[in-house]
Amino acid sequence: MATRPTSHADADMFDPIEMEVFSNRLLSITEEMGNTLIRSSFSSNIKERKDCSVALFDAAGRLVSQAAHVPVHLGSLSGGIEAVLRRYGNAGIRPGDAFLCNDAYLAGGTHAPDITVVTPVFCEGELRFFAANIGHHTDVGGAVPGSTSHHLKTVWEEGIRLPAMRIVREGELDLDLLEMIAHNTREPDNRMHDIRAQIATNDKGARLILDLVGQSGLRTVLNAIESILRYTERRLRHRIAQLPSGTVSFTEKMDDDGMGGDPVVIQANVHARDGQLHVDFTGTGKQARGAFNLPASALQASVYFAVKAMLDPELMPNNGMFQPITITAPEGTIANPRFPAAVGARVTTAQRVAGTVIGALGQLLPPERAMASCNDVMPSMLFSGPLRDGKGTFVYLETLGGGAGGRAQGDGMDGIQVHVTNTSNLPAEALEIEYPLLVEEYALVADSGGAGRHRGGMGIARQIRSLHDQLSCSIRCDAALFGAAGLNGGLAGRTSHVVQNPGRPDAQRLPNKISGHPLPSGQSVRLETPGGGGYGAPADRDPEAIRRDVGGGKVSRAAAERDYGAEKVARALQGAAA
Repeated sequence: MATRPTSHADADMFDPIEMEVFSNRLLSITEEMGNTLIRSSFSSNIKERKDCSVALFDAAGRLVSQAAHVPVHLGSLSGGIEAVLRRYGNAGIRPGDAFLCNDAYLAGGTHAPDITVVTPVFCEGELRFFAANIGHHTDVGGAVPGSTSHHLKTVWEEGIRLPAMRIVREGELDLDLLEMIAHNTREPDNRMHDIRAQIATNDKGARLILDLVGQSGLRTVLNAIESILRYTERRLRHRIAQLPSGTVSFTEKMDDDGMGGDPVVIQANVHARDGQLHVDFTGTGKQARGAFNLPASALQASVYFAVKAMLDPELMPNNGMFQPITITAPEGTIANPRFPAAVGARVTTAQRVAGTVIGALGQLLPPERAMASCNDVMPSMLFSGPLRDGKGTFVYLETLGGGAGGRAQGDGMDGIQVHVTNTSNLPAEALEIEYPLLVEEYALVADSGGAGRHRGGMGIARQIRSLHDQLSCSIRCDAALFGAAGLNGGLAGRTSHVVQNPGRPDAQRLPNKISGHPLPSGQSVRLETPGGGGYGAPADRDPEAIRRDVGGGKVSRAAAERDYGAEKVARALQGAAA
């Protein structure tokens, strides 16, 4: 592929059509890496739920391209590259090496289960790129199965801490280190196989980027990357410059800090001026006693996602996108914790951070871009117990969606993961084959979306029965106290709740945050996730939309009459009958 630039100085002259083609070439490499990781992994969390991400970086550690997987992983990947460069420097990195890390304080991670693998790519004898990927490992040791729980207080309780370490030395896998890591977890075989798959995935990415260099020439590739980064920065600065100058704020509340107590405020203060965006979290609640603290890399990833989603969804996620954004948070708050605060449940806070930045930016955008709050949490269920053959322990993790907020342009999406999470569900068939569990119900929750001119999206119900007497269950879902806020007269979405043995005489409501809860054979647990907020006054909802909601079972007649008025509902249903 011929290109115009011959040096970084004239990289801005890069042809826009060729730049688009080249951008897609880079993206195709990361997508192929992602497919390789998912197909070759051993654990259901990566191979089925796709809880992983991949990316390419240049030799300076700048993000070049990232596949569209899990936005919060952007923080861990960038943090991992920085940790490797900080510890080893370019001089200490050799061809055939690979590194891994996970620690939030030592290696720019976001929580211990997310293990990052980094592989340098040499060309013409010099370090030119890094291939990197991250996988969420369902267990990395620690005090509880799954290595995360709202009630843990320090990172030492959350499993093995990995600073940046060399796992492959000039082509030789360090089996001693691999086994040491694996045998400090509850599923050693899964850990060993998945880490091997991560190493192999980066090797695939390295071959693909070197193939591109072979086809186009090293100087052409480097100049093209420089042009893409500069273009991305200019494009985002232009979007920011279109915003009205000034500072806007938006707040949300978490139910508690993981240890009970008062609600925790998350406040984003967004200031736009002259193509620069400053996001400050002054006003946010103090550092959590439990595990909801948000490390710096996760805070940054959450803000970057929200800015991209609101201002330019088609913008390539790369280092150029970061330059127009500055982020600050007072030390000792839940958005900037002090070591050794636990961080395992950080994604719940990340969701709130993203929601507040989205809410603030919405005040600066035209009315037709407005949207009510989404569920803004990350509901999760985790089950652990003996394997069916009794030889070892299993840890099964599921993260669920909820309702998206109603929009000026239409209803919110039902049963969708929002913001910085983007994993698939584990199909009931795969779950029941692998684990002593039975999925009794997987459905949308009627009446859970906030009413309005445009209804909020519906939450999800996931009900699972234990088939083994030694099983335990952990559930974490915020928004038991505060539903997703409506906008412009729309009503709040329904809150979340957890029930054991629903529909039975011994049914009981459980707290929304439980850890290691015994679930003997025959016992069931049901999680209903929050709905999204409604947009616009309920009185303005189209009768035909009400008819579809009631007829489709999304809204009960009783709830429709409560929110829209009995007379309007009757007319809507009579019109359908006629």
